[in-house]
Amino acid sequence: MAPVTHPDRYGESIDFWQNVNGINMSAMLPLAKQCAFEEPSVESISGENVLTWPHVVKHEDFYTIAIDELESVTTRYKFRSMMRAPLHGFAFWFNVEFGWPAASPIIPQASVLPTAPSSNPSMDGSKRKKRTNQNEALVLSTAPEDPPTHWQNTLIYSYDPIDVEQDQLIEGSATITQSKENL
Repeated sequence: MAPVTHPDRYGESIDFWQNVNGINMSAMLPLAKQCAFEEPSVESISGENVLTWPHVVKHEDFYTIAIDELESVTTRYKFRSMMRAPLHGFAFWFNVEFGWPAASPIIPQASVLPTAPSSNPSMDGSKRKKRTNQNEALVLSTAPEDPPTHWQNTLIYSYDPIDVEQDQLIEGSATITQSKENL
């Protein structure tokens, strides 16, 4: 996770109400903020939106984790802003490292599974990063600085931006809980 600035998104969702075809609709701002920012937003951002180095919320080994360990995750964070900008919220993303566990009963550690070339150009590897060492794990990243994926990023916006200065400390805690609808 990392704090982000996203003036374009904020402008489209909120600042728009200051002047709607010459009419001041700022009385709609509280409702507009609630509608736009009450729920986490799934969208793509770029590395330019990120104000700090990221913080790892949780690192898990999916060979050993129990499902209930993922229902709620709490983390304390401490960031130092790398620039002066409005903080609009926090972005979350994930990286998945595909590798074999040290002792897998299913797949021998040193095996490399061959793949046939695909007729689909986006799937044949011609447009994706190649691993130079087949023994290294393959990483799927949804980080803002990496090419976008269909998973995108999850953003939690503040109702009002907070101006931060370069080198300003941003600290607190966050709890991420699985929604009741997705149990």
